[in-house]
Order: sequence, then structure tokens, then C-alpha cells
Amino acid sequence: MEDVMPQVILPTFPAEVTEINSKLVFKKENGVVVYFSGTMPVYQHREDDLQSFKMIVSQYCVMGVVTQAEIVRAFGVNPQFIKRAVKVFREKGVQGFFAAKNTRHGPGVLTQAVSKEAQGFLDEGMTARDVSQRLGLKVDTVLKAISTGRLHRPAIRGKKEAN
Repeated sequence: MEDVMPQVILPTFPAEVTEINSKLVFKKENGVVVYFSGTMPVYQHREDDLQSFKMIVSQYCVMGVVTQAEIVRAFGVNPQFIKRAVKVFREKGVQGFFAAKNTRHGPGVLTQAVSKEAQGFLDEGMTARDVSQRLGLKVDTVLKAISTGRLHRPAIRGKKEAN
């Protein structure tokens, strides 16, 4: 039986890269960030693609390739930013960075019935604050509905001239 010598992998990286640690570096070129392990490119994304950046660096952190502190130092990002990304990766995986946001697709508290009632109070001359208190709404909700045109204040009528 022959003695086999283990192969040593040297940390050989391409020229003009920024080191994250001894195992991983990155290079920015023509608006693209490319990550290298040795001379092998392992991932790339557009420089302005924040979701892909958060996904890949959090994956590297979870896999133990880099520490969060190394990412913070290499990219100059806020530590809390990386902590949040790692949490998303651990809880939701890769999909967590690319899933559609949960947003409301209709009125929340200002339903059609509530809007009709609020408009009636505004037509009677009540203020937005009075309407909000009467209906148990936040005053900002009523004001926003007025500013976006979902509700309107009645036209101010001038005093009649004496004849």
C-alpha cells in the first residue's frame, strides 16, 4: 500500500480582491460583486442587489465560512443589518429574502362603511380629530384619507352678503 500525501490547498486568490477572511474574498468589477474561495468564483450578484447580498453573506455566516464581524469589517455595514439577515436566513431560508412582502390589499380600519360614516361627520362640519374620536380611529388615519382623496372636507361657504 502506498503512502498518499494529503494535498494542501493554498489560499491563492485572484489579483485585486478584498479579503473577508483567509477562506473567502470578493471583488467588485463593472457593477458586479464576485465572491471567491481560492481561485474559484463561488457566487456573484449585482452591486445594487441588496437582497442577494443579504442572502449570500448570511448563508456564509450560518455555514461557518465567515463570522458576522468579518462581514461587517469587509463591507462596512451595520452589525444589526447582518444580524437581521442571518435571522431571516435561519428562520426562512433563501426564500425569506425574495418572497413577496405581506401587505394589506384593501382598507384596514377605514372600510367602506366607516368611510361613509366619517364623510357624513365631515359634511356636518366636524374636524378630523372629532371624527376620529367619534369613530375610535387614529386622527392620522382620517387625515391620511383626506390627503389621499378618500375623504374630503366640505367646501367652506362664504357669508351671504346683506342686501
